[in-house]
Amino acid sequence: MNARIVVGIEQTSAGERALAWAARRAAQFHRGLLIVSVVGGALGVVGEKQVLADTERLTEDWLSAEAERLRATGLSVEHAVFHGDPVSQLTAASADEEMLVIGSDYRGPDEGPARGVHGIRIASAAKVPVVVVPDRDVAEGTGVVVGVDGSPVSEAAIRFAAAEADRLGEPLIAVTVWTPITTHHRNSIVYPELYIESLEKAAQETLAVSLAGLSQDYPDLEIRREVRRGYPSAVINGLAADARLAVVGSRGRGAFARFLLGSISHEVLTHLRTATAVVR
Repeated sequence: MNARIVVGIEQTSAGERALAWAARRAAQFHRGLLIVSVVGGALGVVGEKQVLADTERLTEDWLSAEAERLRATGLSVEHAVFHGDPVSQLTAASADEEMLVIGSDYRGPDEGPARGVHGIRIASAAKVPVVVVPDRDVAEGTGVVVGVDGSPVSEAAIRFAAAEADRLGEPLIAVTVWTPITTHHRNSIVYPELYIESLEKAAQETLAVSLAGLSQDYPDLEIRREVRRGYPSAVINGLAADARLAVVGSRGRGAFARFLLGSISHEVLTHLRTATAVVR
């Protein structure tokens, strides 16, 4: 039996969007769906037991209704209510499944960064790819964008993105970003032309090596190569704005460390422009 798509939801608009995204993918790729909600926040105070019981009952009724609605469309759907910390519970529930889908409260460039921390912690802890869906209407874009930096986790992201693009019949847009050394001097430094050319050439080589052999595995896949100067998360999200899916690796850092400095996946998730998968 194929592994299922697990979707962790709350009764919010972000949860609704995550469930809708997961249901579409389950229908398209003939996957089962497991809908999960986590009841947390218990402190052990007097009177709490009844509150938890009522919350569990209402959550169970809600999930049951959602599962029944989706079964009516032909999907295989199960649901479960768990207790405790959402990060550990969703990580455990999805450990042996195909992927985990969650919602984000991010609503667009004019709304500031995502405010919740659970999504970023879940994406960091999960053992399977995590798809984070923004809380806004995502236009039907074109292509699957993947960030490439030459690291092992970047290679995993490329494999995931290529498989998704191939199944969706979408082009794969592979992007490597190069960033000159940041200067904090009052007067701007003029970078030597040879230095800039070397950075760009190194980025091109990294991208070429990372994509080598991909056309043999996916002969019908259109691959678009992008080498850009800038900051990785900004460039990736800029391309993702018009894409169907974006894919980033978690904790990626290759031989050319400045291609992906810091937690780029974290920064992408706080300003994500489309459904975004985090792969380790």
